[in-house]
Parts: sequence; C-alpha cells; structure tokens
Amino acid sequence: MDFKLRQANREEIDKILSLFKLAAEKIAKMNIDYWQYWTNPPIEKVNWVKEGLLNHEFFFIESFQDEIIGMVRIMDKDLLYWGEMNDKAKYVHSLVISEEFEGHKIGKKVLERIENEAGENNYSFLRLDCDSKNVKLCRYYENQGFLKVGEKTLPLSIYNLYQKQIS
Repeated sequence: MDFKLRQANREEIDKILSLFKLAAEKIAKMNIDYWQYWTNPPIEKVNWVKEGLLNHEFFFIESFQDEIIGMVRIMDKDLLYWGEMNDKAKYVHSLVISEEFEGHKIGKKVLERIENEAGENNYSFLRLDCDSKNVKLCRYYENQGFLKVGEKTLPLSIYNLYQKQIS
C-alpha cells in the first residue's frame, strides 16, 4: 500500500490525540500495559504533543485518497530520552498505524522512508525508544535492524533505546 507523509498542523491536535487513544485501546485488548495514559492523557503528554506540533514534527501517514492511516513524530533531537548527542540523528516517536491498515507493512515502509530521507541529508543514525514491557514491539524494531544501545528510566516506565546506523 502506498502512502504519503503530510505535516500535521496545530489545529489537528484532536486527530493526533484520537490516534493515540485508539492505539492505547488496541494495545490494552492485547493485555499489554503500554501507552494506557493516552486513553486520558495527562497535561504533560498533551503539552508534549503541542510542542511537537509547534516544532513541525508530527506527520500524518495518509493514503493517496487523503485518508489518515497513521502518524509519526520525527525529531532532530530527543533530549528527554537520549540527552544531548553529538552526532546527526533522526529520532522517531509515536509511530501509529490504524488497526484497519495493519498487515500492509506500512510501519516498516515509514521507517524505511525516514531512514532514506535522513541518509540523503547526511544523518548517521535513526533512533527510537520502546517501553521495555512491550516485548513484541521491541522485537519488531530489532527485526527492522535496530540495535538496543541503552535504557532510559522515566516516571512512567523503563524504555529501551534503539538505533540503526544509516548507510
């Protein structure tokens, strides 16, 4: 399935929060304790989304018929999870694919597109984090070529830090 990435605008915060909520509900049905705060997000999470919108970091994944099929946040720095780093990297957050579009390898294709564009712009790494309790998702990222390079403990959980060298 082909898709395009469209930068989200500030007025679309409700669409983003809705995608987070749907993802959290789906994850809960799988008995995975992950992202449940998105069903009723605390103010710091809402502010995190607002910050991403102000920084032009949220993108909707859309079909060529303009149907939103997911979202992703792409950052040049991630001080919260990674701290200050001295190399050039793209940071991926909040990769969500709507349930009805699963099975089309869209997540993999989105990661590949971000990696390719980052490579064209001389970035060295693609980085992301994953809640360590979500073993299935951690394995998914490892199968996409990401290597676990550390952990970050935050109030909500312990997160595995993954990176992939861009060739």
